[in-house]
Amino acid sequence: MNSINRRSVLLAGLGAAGTGLLAACSNDASSRPSLLSPSGSQVARTEQKRAGTGKVHRLNLTAAPGMLDLGGGTMAKSWAFSGRAPGKEIRVSAGDTLAAELSNQLPGRTTTSIHWHGIALRSDMDGVPPVTQTAVRAGSDFTYRFVADAPGTYFFHPHVGVQLDRALYAPLIVEDPNEPLSYDDEWVVVLDDWLDGVTGTPDEAFAELRQGMGGMDMGGSGDASTPSASAGSSGHDMGHMDGMDMSGSGMDGTTASPSASSGHGMSMRFMLMGATSRLLGGDAGDVKYPYHLVNGRVPTDPAVYTGKPGRRVRLRIVNAGGDTAYRVALGGHKLTITHTDGFPVEHQQVDALLIGMGERYDVLVTLEDGVFPLVALAEGKDAAGMALMRTGSGSAPKPTVRPAELDGRIVTASQLRAADDVRLEAKKTDRVHRIELTGSMATYDWAVNGKRYDLADPTANPLLVEEGQRVRLDFVNTTDMWHPMHLHGHTYQLGGTGPRKDTTIVLPKKKVSVVFDADNPGQWMLHCHNAYHGEAGMMALVAYGA
Repeated sequence: MNSINRRSVLLAGLGAAGTGLLAACSNDASSRPSLLSPSGSQVARTEQKRAGTGKVHRLNLTAAPGMLDLGGGTMAKSWAFSGRAPGKEIRVSAGDTLAAELSNQLPGRTTTSIHWHGIALRSDMDGVPPVTQTAVRAGSDFTYRFVADAPGTYFFHPHVGVQLDRALYAPLIVEDPNEPLSYDDEWVVVLDDWLDGVTGTPDEAFAELRQGMGGMDMGGSGDASTPSASAGSSGHDMGHMDGMDMSGSGMDGTTASPSASSGHGMSMRFMLMGATSRLLGGDAGDVKYPYHLVNGRVPTDPAVYTGKPGRRVRLRIVNAGGDTAYRVALGGHKLTITHTDGFPVEHQQVDALLIGMGERYDVLVTLEDGVFPLVALAEGKDAAGMALMRTGSGSAPKPTVRPAELDGRIVTASQLRAADDVRLEAKKTDRVHRIELTGSMATYDWAVNGKRYDLADPTANPLLVEEGQRVRLDFVNTTDMWHPMHLHGHTYQLGGTGPRKDTTIVLPKKKVSVVFDADNPGQWMLHCHNAYHGEAGMMALVAYGA
């Protein structure tokens, strides 16, 4: 399979249509509500109201193919910013303006963009083709310019196809000039699940996954219609697995297309079976990854933070993965959670935390004397990433180490409370949207309210809001899998007193209600931050009425 996926081709075509599509495309516009343009006057007015310092940070981000050194002799051919994974950290102060020029040097006709994940920025800088901008064509440039007025831990990545599962991502730290926390140092920790350039590409993985499980052949061994107890526990529908080849062919590092394209069954090259997690309510994920990285390094050759005993360090932890939740712990230490998704929470001391794709957590830790493993356990997948914190002499632990803290007190966002100064004031809800999460692995038809998001008609069936409204979103997960649901351009609050977030885990067969104030006019995506679920169609448009 070549590097041009369906979205790149479609977005290139849509881009040729110009910016008229960005407002409200429809064959019958009169039958649809009028939507606020992502670049309209209300958007500009809101941007002008942001408290700006006047300082401008200018930088260039070149998206290009590159050979990445993941450590331990492991090399991977991927797409990256400046030939590294993660990309170079961007750090600004709250109120500063970021002016980032994206240069697309990707191969062929591959389009791309940058989404500034978690930032409440102006809508036309959100980086979501074809809704807020036309996709940036290969050989072209685009400059993102916006005020970053909310301090916190963020990151950026493409919003085209499954490019998120390559190396086109990097942390974005917005510092608080009046930082209330007291600590001696910081360490930004970026987690990622990795397959690109090792077992294939994300496009190939998606091509295999999207065929679903219906009609697959188990290779003819035994009665394939009777699921085994171990496989059935994964949550994947093993009763529809006739015809799947479980031989694992293709795991030799080749990049040939999945055998399913031949019409003679489907190899298990990328699809993961049997991954289960109590914390995630059952099925832990779809994709099998050969590596799990911490700051771009494999556990056999880990990233190392060097400090001194007794120093207090702030860890800013980002899950940039495509399909993996991580259970994170530091051997021999307690973690004090201070923030999630950029916003402060009432402090809680824990042994470990669970972080879904797109989520971020800030924690404080007081360093002991020695060498300690920071382990990111791939939840339910029997694998892990690892980095080291070294404050003294001693040998490094084995790459397979599993600190006892991983099985200690584990906290998720639902157990946290927003800090008093960021908690939303109680007020009447003006609008409620039911966000039913639908689909299954059988047909890989992930969707919102039973409808896959349609890139050819991006403003169809919008979830309408009006500026100034208090909006409630009721996430109702009807599926057998968990979904990290991400809202662009806003932060919502979990329940009445829960944390302020932009990405939250919704467990299978559960309901999660969040509220936000519609204070950032424009058009915004709401989607599952599993890269493959989102690309399959689990997206919707939250749009302000004109």
